[in-house]
Amino acid sequence: MSPKENSDKNLYIVFFLNSIYPVSPSLKAFLIDNIKSYSFQKNELISKAGEICNRLYLIKKGMVRGYFMSEGTDITTWIDSENEVFTSITGFFRNQESQEYIQSLEHTHCDYLEYEDYKYCLNHFPEMRHINRILMEEYYILAEHRVYLARIPNARKRLAFFMDQIKPQIVERIPRKYLASYLAMRPETLSRLMKEQSKTGSQTR
Repeated sequence: MSPKENSDKNLYIVFFLNSIYPVSPSLKAFLIDNIKSYSFQKNELISKAGEICNRLYLIKKGMVRGYFMSEGTDITTWIDSENEVFTSITGFFRNQESQEYIQSLEHTHCDYLEYEDYKYCLNHFPEMRHINRILMEEYYILAEHRVYLARIPNARKRLAFFMDQIKPQIVERIPRKYLASYLAMRPETLSRLMKEQSKTGSQTR
């Protein structure tokens, strides 16, 4: 997939990184020269299993999911939206073929850095190492949440845990079949639990 170059360099990544840790003028200049942008159509495959993903994306607007195939069924493993970073972990950090697919769930606009540019930033700009550490901490926290979620045996409690960890308006944007897959329950079970939750919420207001 070839990038769509943006002649008006988008500074979204610069602003995003600067909100995490102050970005030096030299790092800002490097990012401006090397940031690329891409827009994905709804349901477009961003990366496929068996490919090596060498891009680290930041979502400006939209939503994506990661999933793998098991006996002809796709199983959603994560869902990201605005101001979240995503890539294929094994592909990007280990230069190995990915085991998962990444798909846009909405018309999604991203900025991204290619692997070599990302490594250059780490090697030449100390503040990028601070930013990387903070982003890795956030990633591990989210990974921990997913581990907890997977170990909760009760569907209602899995949904409750998930709702506690994410903004309600984001939940409404996730297609129900993918949310049900992520929560390891049947779509009809999710629908029933969401209706029960909605009724409970309206009764307490």
